[in-house]
Amino acid sequence: MSGRDQLEALRQAIEESEYTVALGGSGLLEESGYLVMKNPDKAYDLEIKYGISPEYIYSSAYYNTRIDKFYDFYKNEMVGEELEPNEAYMALAAMEKAGKLQCMVESNVYELPRRAGMKNVISLHGSVYKNICPHCREEYSLDYIRSAKKVPLCRKCNTVIRPQVSLYGEMVDSQIMTKTTEEVAKADLLLLLGTSVESHIYKNYIRYFNGRTLAVIREEPHYSDEKADIAVYGPLREVLPELGF
Repeated sequence: MSGRDQLEALRQAIEESEYTVALGGSGLLEESGYLVMKNPDKAYDLEIKYGISPEYIYSSAYYNTRIDKFYDFYKNEMVGEELEPNEAYMALAAMEKAGKLQCMVESNVYELPRRAGMKNVISLHGSVYKNICPHCREEYSLDYIRSAKKVPLCRKCNTVIRPQVSLYGEMVDSQIMTKTTEEVAKADLLLLLGTSVESHIYKNYIRYFNGRTLAVIREEPHYSDEKADIAVYGPLREVLPELGF
């Protein structure tokens, strides 16, 4: 089928589905302007800048042993500026409001679906907006983290504040994993947005999908797209609004 035919097939699948779940990948995040460390060009630039792999800097091992350098990277590269949800997220929020999207699963830590107005969202890897003192459990805003001159410390007990995000090397919370599996298993239609069937983040969840239609929407084709029923290519910020919600 042509690209236009694939888009029309997707519209029909959405209309016929009684339970639709979307999995948002790095392609969706990158289109909103946020750092995607798996982007080879950006990873290379960051490694030149910091002298070490950005994936290693953003790991539990590095956090536990070089907290000052971790926060230097985190504040400058991860949360240096606040970007708004783009047209793709606004279209997804409109789908949910219309009753045509029942759950959104996101691997990013910026709460973009919620900030776009979505309600039923699973954030696999936590949120930069939630920051807690591991000693006294005092909570802190992202602005407090950003404004700290060096490592952000708790005002009450002087302990280093911990962003509530999953770093490389850490397991996703088991309750979140179970909830994601349950949502995928319930879906008639599963939308893979800016990701693929072979995604290392979503692959183990996708195998629980037993619904009617698996649809991929991404910028460029991927060899695993042959496993999908529908594949639509193009920027998500352009494709998703075309669905008409």
